[in-house]
Amino acid sequence: MSSISHPASSAHGPYAHEHAGVATHVSGEAVARYSFAGVRLLLAVELLWAFGDKLFGWGMGTPSDGAWINGGSPTEGFLGGVEGPFAGFFGSMAGSAVIDWLFMLSLLGIGAALALGIGMRIAAGAGALLMLLMWMASLPLDNNPFVDYHLVNAVLLVGLAAFLAGDTIGLGSWWARLPLVRRFPVLR
Repeated sequence: MSSISHPASSAHGPYAHEHAGVATHVSGEAVARYSFAGVRLLLAVELLWAFGDKLFGWGMGTPSDGAWINGGSPTEGFLGGVEGPFAGFFGSMAGSAVIDWLFMLSLLGIGAALALGIGMRIAAGAGALLMLLMWMASLPLDNNPFVDYHLVNAVLLVGLAAFLAGDTIGLGSWWARLPLVRRFPVLR
């Protein structure tokens, strides 16, 4: 098998870098691990921010008077305005106390699991389901007939769990060694 030589490459390989006169090698696997850890943390911030904004009404997506702690409903605004093919289904759930609690606990639980890098399999499954439901509620889409960020995030969540993205910049490796997690690998 032949390799392609790049002008920036040294004798140590295409990802070799020199720092203080010492050549170091950055593998493609390390780049992938840290990239996926970064995506995991970005998704965690996205979900935790949504939780905080809906709880406290920080004014980004939820005004302070619509905050959950001020008596607002975290689901009323989004689900109440659904106009697509699933409007009846999602509209009937808008403002329900049970749906509000399920939605908020999902945002918090999935976001915290992603931030810590633990329980990635359950977080990925629950997160993918949440994203698919939000994608369905968003139909018809404004900018594309099929794809929006909810669908992309659903696929990313599954990939992050499969790639063990919680092990890098997270507590995933430690979590995997716990007796309960070893006994029930779905908790990984």
